[in-house]
Amino acid sequence: MSDQNDALVRFIDVQKTFDGETLVVKNLNIDVAEGEFLTLLGPSGSGKTTSLLMLAGFETITHGDITLGGKSLKSVPPYKRNIGMVFQNYALFPHMTVEENLQFPLEARKLAKEDIDKKVKRALEMVQLGAFAKRRPMQLSGGQQQRVAVARALVYEPTLILMDEPLGALDKQLREQMQYELKHIHEILGVTIVYVTHDQAEALTMSNRIAVFNDGVIQQLASPSALYEQPENAFVAQFIGENNQLIGTVKEVDGDTCKVEIEGGDMVTALAVNITGVGSKTLMSLRPESVKIDPAPGTCDDVFEAKVEELIYLGDHTRVRVNVCGHNNFIIKVPRSGDGPRIDVGQTWKVGWNSTECRALDA
Repeated sequence: MSDQNDALVRFIDVQKTFDGETLVVKNLNIDVAEGEFLTLLGPSGSGKTTSLLMLAGFETITHGDITLGGKSLKSVPPYKRNIGMVFQNYALFPHMTVEENLQFPLEARKLAKEDIDKKVKRALEMVQLGAFAKRRPMQLSGGQQQRVAVARALVYEPTLILMDEPLGALDKQLREQMQYELKHIHEILGVTIVYVTHDQAEALTMSNRIAVFNDGVIQQLASPSALYEQPENAFVAQFIGENNQLIGTVKEVDGDTCKVEIEGGDMVTALAVNITGVGSKTLMSLRPESVKIDPAPGTCDDVFEAKVEELIYLGDHTRVRVNVCGHNNFIIKVPRSGDGPRIDVGQTWKVGWNSTECRALDA
């Protein structure tokens, strides 16, 4: 998104170990541009939250450095970093009203009462909670408490806001609503946000860029569309969205494409994204929406016979599970258009896809 010279935050060769032996974060290098919404995404124990806590100052760095605005944070205590934090458990003071919760960080910074009142009013309006100023946190719903926590992080206009699984405690509908609200607040204010989650849909919805973590290492750092459409390795392909996998041996490489023999002897043409060469094992990644049922002749590079095992109606599309090439858990998403053939369990259909949609990755 930007070159390293105008990065607001820089992780430079950052490592972290808790026991002196095992590195939970390994040589982490990330630049976060001013105004960016960057999400650290990964499974539990992948190092994403530890990275966020080192940036906040709640964990020490074992090796390397983190800079904010070009200055090292190594000797700067958390309260002097001008960073806002939003946690999953909200961390609101239960004995204070909403208004008092927001006043607290401003009073700690010795602002004039008039300025405090203005900033609190603006922050509450931003999260549409102006009418709730006199209530205590326990008199609010989970979603309202979360908005208060966001308002409190925004109220003193920090350089940077860090969010650690802030929507994890909300139900599905409210979580999705809050995702859009946070996205809109970010767009309106232009504030820099570093966000931690293990929820792929959440990351795809809100972020400018996503860093996919696994085992303390960034597997891929890219825009949501690039991560979904162009995963660079098997882990990212598996972790982001639903994904069909075909495993086989590379038999031939021709420029950008390769031919792969899968178990049972079928030959698949795929995009040679990240393979070792002829004779190597490869995992091919194919998104369910890229597969066509009953394709017109000549429209697909790979065509196979598939038996329909299961149909699940999901409103805007039907999830069709088929047995193809010896795999009985192969998923096809058929959009609700009414144009295609009527599909029933037990039927056999030709299914196909283009080689550009089938990515051969190092297994």
